[in-house]
Amino acid sequence: MPESKRRKSKQPAFTPPPSPVPTSVKIGNPRWLAPLMVTMFLLGLLWIVVFYLAGNQVPVMKDFNNLVNVLIGFGFIGVGFVLATRWR
Repeated sequence: MPESKRRKSKQPAFTPPPSPVPTSVKIGNPRWLAPLMVTMFLLGLLWIVVFYLAGNQVPVMKDFNNLVNVLIGFGFIGVGFVLATRWR
């Protein structure tokens, strides 16, 4: 079988440019994330427990009605869950 002619190249062979040196990326959590997350969980739980045990005797809690106090407690817990989604 006959061989085909080789093409003469006028340009040198392509060499890709050197890739830049990758910079180090810090993967992880900020130092404040885990303590704040746990604090929010505990603060929400503490708010609900204190409301049910002594809600009529605590000055700030007796100003709100029952639904608002429960929503405040679950709001703190919800913020804790939002922070937990950022935790790696």
